[in-house]
Amino acid sequence: MNESELILAIESSCDETSVAVIENGERILSNIVASQIKSHKRFGGVVPEVASRHHVEQITLCIEEALEEANVTSKELSAVAVTYGPGLVGALLIGLSAAKAFAWANELPLLPINHMAGHIYAARLVKPLEFPLMALLVSGGHTELVYMVEDGSFEIIGETRDDAAGEAYDKVGRVLGLSYPSGKEIDELAHQGEDTYDFPRAMIKEDNFDFSFSGLKSAFINLTHNAEQRGEQLNKINLAASFQASVVDVLVTKTIKACKTYPVKQLIVAGGVAANRGLREKMTAMIEAELPEVSLIVPPLRLCGDNAAMIGAAAHVELQKKHFADMSLNANPSLAFQHI
Repeated sequence: MNESELILAIESSCDETSVAVIENGERILSNIVASQIKSHKRFGGVVPEVASRHHVEQITLCIEEALEEANVTSKELSAVAVTYGPGLVGALLIGLSAAKAFAWANELPLLPINHMAGHIYAARLVKPLEFPLMALLVSGGHTELVYMVEDGSFEIIGETRDDAAGEAYDKVGRVLGLSYPSGKEIDELAHQGEDTYDFPRAMIKEDNFDFSFSGLKSAFINLTHNAEQRGEQLNKINLAASFQASVVDVLVTKTIKACKTYPVKQLIVAGGVAANRGLREKMTAMIEAELPEVSLIVPPLRLCGDNAAMIGAAAHVELQKKHFADMSLNANPSLAFQHI
């Protein structure tokens, strides 16, 4: 092994083509992200076929750019890491094909990485992880609380029973007539409004760590639909504020409760919804007030969305454990953490 372990990481699970070079799992030498948001905006969501075509166009360019920006040659690399799930199967296969080809051509080991583990390990690019820790994973497809006692050990202690938080944001954004993805816009509107509509906080008092956002989404849609039928004008800014207050209340309350139930040194908030200012502010305030001994890590905005740097950070752990894959590695679109 080289003294300094350099990993070329590839991420293509949804609508971002990303390639990064990461040193020792904690230093970003390059992190190229080719976003497709403009292409999907007109459809109001990600179209898998369109996403796959974009990945085909971008993947080789991103690999070249990542190596160039990092000022690294293929001979200096220790391994190639790639997201193999969860995600869109067509999109995943393009990243996998590129990673396999590059690894084979340059005689490098191949590391298979779980996309959601990547989101957690984005925190490692901010500061070293201290175990045991709790991670709140919030994204378009996932909302779960993951307890970790050591590197590479993931115990899901709570998850959504229906919609993920990010999914609810996108659906509510559509009802409000906002463009896709609407999370950022709802967050901005919420900071201008007040929680006047008092939406339900599902499962907030239940004795478990699970989430549910389907009822909130239905309550929101019913309220706006009924108002429309009556020709009544609702306050869009307060609607956004009320919706966000409900989501954030549930996420923060359940997470704080989990951190009080399990021994933890750190709390990581990760995934696309971790970019939400309302969530960041309330979680920071609650940790300071109720669990000052727990260190909160929320990755910077550029590392909350899908990116290859987080895959490279997670891959370094797999490299140490020599968890290599062979060329038969396939995409697993519904890949989950192993329940311990």
